Amino acid sequence: MGLSISIVGLPNVGKSTLFNALLKKQQAYVANFPFATIEPNIGVVPVPDDRLDKLADVVSEQWLVDGEHKRPPLVPATVEFVDIAGLIAGASKGEGLGNKFLSNIRETDAICYILRVFSDPDIIRVGGVKDLPLRQGFAGQAKSDFEILKIELDLADEEMIDRASAKASAGGKTQVKNDLPLFSRKPFLVVLNVDEADLEKAGDIETEYAGKLGIDRNQIVAICAKTESELSELSPEDQKAYLKNLGVDESGLERLIQKAFATLGLITFLTAGEKEVRAWTLPAGTDAVRASGVIHTDFEKKFIKADVVDFNDFISNNGWKNCRELGKVRSEGRDYIMKDGDIVEFKIGA
Repeated sequence: MGLSISIVGLPNVGKSTLFNALLKKQQAYVANFPFATIEPNIGVVPVPDDRLDKLADVVSEQWLVDGEHKRPPLVPATVEFVDIAGLIAGASKGEGLGNKFLSNIRETDAICYILRVFSDPDIIRVGGVKDLPLRQGFAGQAKSDFEILKIELDLADEEMIDRASAKASAGGKTQVKNDLPLFSRKPFLVVLNVDEADLEKAGDIETEYAGKLGIDRNQIVAICAKTESELSELSPEDQKAYLKNLGVDESGLERLIQKAFATLGLITFLTAGEKEVRAWTLPAGTDAVRASGVIHTDFEKKFIKADVVDFNDFISNNGWKNCRELGKVRSEGRDYIMKDGDIVEFKIGA
């Protein structure tokens, strides 16, 4: 299954900078004035997963081509990010770039609200509280900005419900169907766009702002979009050195994607063979037969069983052959509930 997340915020809070960092290239236009984004930018981002490299190492040890070990290609799980134009108060009534972009948000699986918590006075502040001193007013500004965004989406939901109610009434029905694509039903995350100097205390900032915004601690992540953009231009080795100098272990983007999976209740299972080593995304609680359909819809109809091995067993025992000989491979039926990190081979009938 695909996972799509809309990046939503007031103008000039760093949405497009964050988007470019996610894609590791300048796809979105960045400018210091409101509504620099007109059409939504869409990009597919691989999910960081070091398990794939380890699996590929194991598979390559078993796979010889012309006397040399051949490493299979890696296919990570992906997340589609959609950079939406800046929303302002009145967006639900068409203010700014208004209703057109609300429809773009409705099409995604989740919402990522980005809030300004950085101190650059040269970046124009648009659409939020303006009468608070910049440094002293961060918490108040972030709370106000978040409320503006939520209110606009709530108002748009009310308008959709009213239209659906009128249509149902005209058709002689007494109630609205419960399948409307309301914003209030979408899971969401909050990104705090902080100064680089604040990254070392990101955990404390996340806890503080989760309380101020009234959301779960696991729904919030502190990122410096400018730093992430700079990191995206570096080699993996230089990225690690840069992060170490900042006093952090992993990039904000990695934590964002991890929290997106957790918020949406998603897991990944893995396949490891000579053709490819791949991560597949599915909702937690999915059974084996439905998981097989993620690979190919025909697999659900022809499902026989699933051979499953724990990731650590697969690595420590050097692949499928040894795992089978040592009894580490389990034969699971249709009702088996998939676990994150399962290594799977589906057995499919003719």
